[in-house]
Amino acid sequence: MKYYYDLHLHSCLSPCGDMDMTPNNIVNMAKLLGLDVIALTDHNTTLNCEAAIKAGEKAGLLVIPGMELTTSEDIHAVCLFPTLNKALEWNSYVDAHRIKIKNKSDIYGRQVIMNENDEETGEIEHLLLPATDISIINAHKLVSDFGGVCYPAHIDRDSYSILSVLGEIDEYCGFNTAELADKSKLEELKALHPILNTLKIVTNSDAHYLENMREAENFLELDELKTECVLKYLDT
Repeated sequence: MKYYYDLHLHSCLSPCGDMDMTPNNIVNMAKLLGLDVIALTDHNTTLNCEAAIKAGEKAGLLVIPGMELTTSEDIHAVCLFPTLNKALEWNSYVDAHRIKIKNKSDIYGRQVIMNENDEETGEIEHLLLPATDISIINAHKLVSDFGGVCYPAHIDRDSYSILSVLGEIDEYCGFNTAELADKSKLEELKALHPILNTLKIVTNSDAHYLENMREAENFLELDELKTECVLKYLDT
């Protein structure tokens, strides 16, 4: 069956995420847009995933816990996990491997943790945007060790993408999927980077504002709508 997805979304926990990107607002907007499954992927943290998952359960929407990792090369990679516990374990690992610079909320925005009722329960003190010391070369294997799936984000963009930084996707990285921001660029990119012919391609919104979330257009063909089925599709 076809299931419509957006596997790269930011909440108000991301410093560049709008304060309207609360767990319930994200989930309910996704429902209005006709999506079946979403992933919450804040910058270098998974601490709003629990609230989003609970909001999704109430609304009848599958929410996959995730993170947008910033690697040591300043490359963004989407990391998705089978359970909240695995996502939180990964969060602890990343927290120990990122640069700790105090956030200036008047410049970068607040980093707000919420519960399933969209009530503020905390705020992350250190800025989530800087790079970690985790290399893109090791990201896929490390995330796999936590039971998750990792793929390079928005490879067609001029910044924070594996192609803009390294110029190529090396087979050694182990990726089975890559993300495009604009899927109309796919054929052009395949001609320049033949490895893309061997990878699954997904297109996500990377929305930081509710109005940037996209209507149901991109879909996965799965036997069942379960997190494990989505992850298996992306990593085989």
